[in-house]
Amino acid sequence: MMMSSSRELEETEYHSKDFNWEELSNDIENDPKFSYHLLPFHRSSQSQSQFQSSSSLDFQSWNHFHARHSTGKFFKERRYLFKEFPELASCVKYTKLLEIGCGNGSTVLPILRYKENILVYACDCSTEALERTTEVIYASNVVSPKTRFRPFCWDFSTSRIPQWLICDSCHQTSPQKQNLLLLGPSELDDNGISLPDITSSKESECCIGGMDFVTLIFTLSAVPVDRMSAAVVECFSVLKPGGLLFFRDYGLYDMTMLRFEADQRVGFREYKRSDDTRSYFFSLDTARDLFLGTGFIQVELEYCCVKSVNRRKEKTMRRVWVHGKFQKPM
Repeated sequence: MMMSSSRELEETEYHSKDFNWEELSNDIENDPKFSYHLLPFHRSSQSQSQFQSSSSLDFQSWNHFHARHSTGKFFKERRYLFKEFPELASCVKYTKLLEIGCGNGSTVLPILRYKENILVYACDCSTEALERTTEVIYASNVVSPKTRFRPFCWDFSTSRIPQWLICDSCHQTSPQKQNLLLLGPSELDDNGISLPDITSSKESECCIGGMDFVTLIFTLSAVPVDRMSAAVVECFSVLKPGGLLFFRDYGLYDMTMLRFEADQRVGFREYKRSDDTRSYFFSLDTARDLFLGTGFIQVELEYCCVKSVNRRKEKTMRRVWVHGKFQKPM
């Protein structure tokens, strides 16, 4: 009972609307010390070339990142998911979910733990992240992790959907395939990551027919801006008609954004850390344009504004996230 009450309290604190985003925006835009965040960004031809050539190195940066944070303490388990996205709590048996950018498993773990009838496919561009996630899942109290959790390596911003998820033929005809329970032995991809057995039945020979849900939680902000549209297209393509995408990411004027120095800007509202990983900060308009421009229907879109208190330093920090829910038309 104590654990349950603690979780409920944590969720309430995490999701409360502690301040108004418009008031925060007014404060930031009228404070001279933050003026460089508001300036247009013009990339020189040389920096543009470096920017494009560095794209292929993204996975190395994230490999190093996850290796440094291998204890798993860097990210907290996201227990708020079922409150923010209640569709997860009411999903039917053999529902298929794709977590894009699984990191260390902080999104995958609570979903597998609290919904025993869901099949989770988790991808990341970092093999180090996939190893960490697999370790976390297998060390947890998740029921039947080997048959319900399928990790694989995929960079959704640079390559097409793996054909075993949804093949070109099925994607073009938009079939309403049956949800098949793929519990057969798995095989390994080129990176040694477990893949589902797609030969379990005659109907699943070409692919598994797409996803019922896609979770995109603090992932899109790490993708270079010039590749975001292509990444969202892949999210749209992998969903079944009527499927839902759950989105949460860094919002404009979040505390993290304001901590970046002027020389860390690599684009408008886009920054690079010292370890070469990137972070972009979304406005509602930017997120809306990205998803609706791809064909999604907007179900929910809002700022989540939370005050975080550092008791040791006696400092209050204003955190901003963008919460969104988008549907693929039937």
